[in-house]
Amino acid sequence: MPLLTERQKKLLLQIARNAMTAAVERKPAQLLPADEELRQPGGAFVTLHSITTHGSSRLRGCIGQLPNEEPLIEVVAHCAGMAALEDPRFTPVAPEELAGIQIEISVLSMPQDIHPEDIVPGKHGLLVSRGWQRGVLLPQVAPQFGWSGLRFLEETCAKAGLPPDAWKDTATHVQAFTAEVFSEADFSARETPKESYSIST
Repeated sequence: MPLLTERQKKLLLQIARNAMTAAVERKPAQLLPADEELRQPGGAFVTLHSITTHGSSRLRGCIGQLPNEEPLIEVVAHCAGMAALEDPRFTPVAPEELAGIQIEISVLSMPQDIHPEDIVPGKHGLLVSRGWQRGVLLPQVAPQFGWSGLRFLEETCAKAGLPPDAWKDTATHVQAFTAEVFSEADFSARETPKESYSIST
């Protein structure tokens, strides 16, 4: 899909927050807006950061889904709730934590085959798969740790539960994708779209 507008980014962030809040508070999910463009198929990861009183942050949950036939807007809502409650690395987010959670969304392009030497840290996310084993790392991960393209590939292999050099095996499939990344921190005071939106039926 084409690059998102500022309005669409804010709307997706609002949808993610509503879905996260409903999941944590065990309330019914809200109906999603009937935005035709955001209802196009797409993939996304929703990352939750816990912001401390000193302004630092720590990962609090991250769940995503690669592009398939599901509408992007539904993927974002689903992954936001799952990131809050179902990331096995963390305990579920508690209601009292909600105000201190900051949401980041990564909207993914369709993965494409890539040669290891063409991997660009910070530009490409990676998907490594062999049989039922699969590992995904987002583009923003490599710069966070200062990894080279090769190290990034090795770490993605490890994420898949494979040896770091598994990419050398012809049975291992290496693909790359890009991501449009935006967060609530990009918009002052957690802005929400000024206009109201129509609700799907």
